[in-house]
Amino acid sequence: MAPAVPTTMDRPHFIGIGGAGMSGIAKILAQRGARVAGSDAKESATAEALRALGATVHIGHAADHLDEDATCVVVSSAIRADNPELAAAAERGVPVVHRSDALARLMDGLRPIAVAGTHGKTTTTSMLAVSLAALGLDPSYAIGGDLDGPGSNARHGGGDIFVAEADESDRSFHKYAPEVAIILNVELDHHANYASMDEIYESFETFVGRVRPGGTLVVSADQAGARELTERVSGRHDIEIVTYGAAEDADVRVLKVTPRGLASEVTVLLNGKMLTFAVSVPGSHYAHNAVAALAAGVALGIPAHNLASALGKYTGVKRRLQLKGEANGVQVIDSYAHHPTEMTADLEAIRGAAAGSRVLVVFQPHLFSRTQELGTEMGQSLALADASVVLDIYPAREDPIPGVTSDLIIDAAKEAGADVRPEHAMAAVPDVIAGMARPGDLVLTMGAGDVTDLGPKILARLES
Repeated sequence: MAPAVPTTMDRPHFIGIGGAGMSGIAKILAQRGARVAGSDAKESATAEALRALGATVHIGHAADHLDEDATCVVVSSAIRADNPELAAAAERGVPVVHRSDALARLMDGLRPIAVAGTHGKTTTTSMLAVSLAALGLDPSYAIGGDLDGPGSNARHGGGDIFVAEADESDRSFHKYAPEVAIILNVELDHHANYASMDEIYESFETFVGRVRPGGTLVVSADQAGARELTERVSGRHDIEIVTYGAAEDADVRVLKVTPRGLASEVTVLLNGKMLTFAVSVPGSHYAHNAVAALAAGVALGIPAHNLASALGKYTGVKRRLQLKGEANGVQVIDSYAHHPTEMTADLEAIRGAAAGSRVLVVFQPHLFSRTQELGTEMGQSLALADASVVLDIYPAREDPIPGVTSDLIIDAAKEAGADVRPEHAMAAVPDVIAGMARPGDLVLTMGAGDVTDLGPKILARLES
């Protein structure tokens, strides 16, 4: 039986309750019986889903949205200090709880699997949640995206396993004490919070230090940063370190990834035995995510062949190479990729899955700081597309940085030989794509911002 709601969180108020991470925690608390309330900037399907669970969701931020009997206010790092509800909490002496602390409390008394890495967290966490549920283990989970299957980013389950994304962006993953930790990759990102790779390594070392004695670290044997981290933490002898990947020295070795259209088949060598299973998403990147999930499940004592079969039940997560539809012979696919490594992986996956098709990209850079540091690499990734349209930077929580615009990406893309053009008006994109696309093409809307909203509009324009 899952733990009860902590007394201090039985009447929580979430500022920004519609966010991927925040809404997941709110859903689990509501499912456990808490009286949940909160606010968000705009109406959304997430707000409606929360209301269906009994939560009160206000639109807009105002001090009087905070109930008099609220036991805590939950915030993320994106909430600014001048938020009126946060100010009201300070005036009334209502405890303020960071999202990561709230999630950590939900894991108390359970067997947590925490998935970390610069990219791939949502997919890997989703694969675990779906496969464990398919095996009847009824896990709880908190994911940074909506599953295609359960249609939710979070669930309170009756089993003893809790699967969660572990966010390194603001060091909040230091709050968790997992039985099994997965580290998919270690790269420099989140430039507003990390100044160097040394700081990144130190942060991940702290996370590894939080793994429970007797637990397991599952870590990539292929990615350079992950290998370096493995060396740095190899002195920790109270946990098992399991590596996975195509490298010859990997403990769980990926022998082959075979494309099967918009899916793939992966063969691994595990404990001296070969195992082949299906992955219902394309590309080596996602196949390796599935192998990480497999290794983590085995670390919990789940038979490998059972878990491998269950991983085939995973059908994807929204925004991770999600097919939005087809019109006049043109498929439109949505990609959350916003880091150059992710962009390259998704473009290579699509090219491998649809050989002979032209790939057109609508890319929206995410964050000024990320564009400033990685704009050149983003432009180089776009050279893998046949043609690209680059939108203005989606600021999210950041203020503009002088001189940092999408031109940094466009110039680098042109330098790499890419066919790329700017577009400052998002409303014009459907017409632009309609003028470029022809039957057989694939269109990727790519980025972590509201570029995702363009998919249906592009399809509608292609049909007109």
